[in-house]
Amino acid sequence: MSLIVKKFGGSSVADDNKLRNVARIVTQSRADGHQVVVVVSAQGDTTDDLLEKAAALNESASRREMDMLLACGEQMSAALLAITIEKMGCPVISLTGWQAGMQTDSNHAAARIKDIDPERVRMELDKHNIVVIAGFQGINKFGDVTTIGRGGSDTTAVAFAAALKADLCQIYTDVDGVFTADPRIVPDAKKLDAISFDEMLELASLGAQVLASRSVEMAKRLRVKLEVLSSFRECPGTIVKEVVKMENMQVSGVARDNNVARIALIGLKDVPGVAARVFSLLAQHKINVDIILQSIGRKDAKDISFTVAAGNLAEARALLEEHRESLDYEKLEVSDRISKVSAVGAGMVNNPGVAARMFEALAAAGINIQMISTSEIKVSVLIDLADSDRAVQVIHQEFFGG
Repeated sequence: MSLIVKKFGGSSVADDNKLRNVARIVTQSRADGHQVVVVVSAQGDTTDDLLEKAAALNESASRREMDMLLACGEQMSAALLAITIEKMGCPVISLTGWQAGMQTDSNHAAARIKDIDPERVRMELDKHNIVVIAGFQGINKFGDVTTIGRGGSDTTAVAFAAALKADLCQIYTDVDGVFTADPRIVPDAKKLDAISFDEMLELASLGAQVLASRSVEMAKRLRVKLEVLSSFRECPGTIVKEVVKMENMQVSGVARDNNVARIALIGLKDVPGVAARVFSLLAQHKINVDIILQSIGRKDAKDISFTVAAGNLAEARALLEEHRESLDYEKLEVSDRISKVSAVGAGMVNNPGVAARMFEALAAAGINIQMISTSEIKVSVLIDLADSDRAVQVIHQEFFGG
């Protein structure tokens, strides 16, 4: 008998018919002889609706109270799915995050998982129950409900799979698996049978929305076997694992991230310690920086350009303007009309020329590159936002044809 953790996102449980479909998948797995733990997200737009309700009453509500509110969405999904499974004649119980043993720190809205006590879940499984857990939430040492941030239900599923030593963690989505590009942008994108943790982590962090990067990182660290598959079509998904052998495959996927902004500090003094002051200031305010480009010094001055998440642009700009005198730069320029497009593949390490082919494809399409960042398994370029979709298409064409 295998133990399988199944996670269903908001689109998979969005309405009554979809809940019945999920219940069918879950009960079929139990009928096949497996023990089943299910993790669910809030239905459809429930979280957005709750945010709007709170904003209408108090635009500066505390994070603690917002966590109390937002956790209701996943709890509602868990109870509704359990009620649906009950109707199908299977033993089932729904649990909140804290009932299931999810313990976190006290960083409301972005809590980190400290530990999972799986005793209650194991006890329910021993009673032959299907266990449905509300994802995205836990409890801190004070007994307060917490939420664990973006991609929280994916991370919840992986964490429980690790704690329960599950044989498999399945992440159900509205697509058939992990594709070489977003099928909405590249209709002939190819589904991958398997992908390595490192490649999936890069794709997730670079804008691919199939899996949350935190969940992939945790699965790699805790050696959890992952599968991404569709909740709407019965077909094999994509296995995410440590090592994947794919001969002659230099690139595994193309991703884009439009949630990017570029900041340029013009005319900084060309002396030691300037970059350290700039990025220490941003780090102190927990603003992450991605691509960095520093010009060669000229006439005792240099320029530094870097990217941040679009949501951090206003804060970063205000900080840099506030500290203009101590940083001593001539001008600050910003742009949020940009996109980061990336090619990812473990095969790049042993295949020189991937970056050249990518740049040539973009040049042939008349797409200008503003900044470049590389690692052993990825090449990222910063381009104009208007060229985003076309860039993904021409890079995919270059490496995958079609």
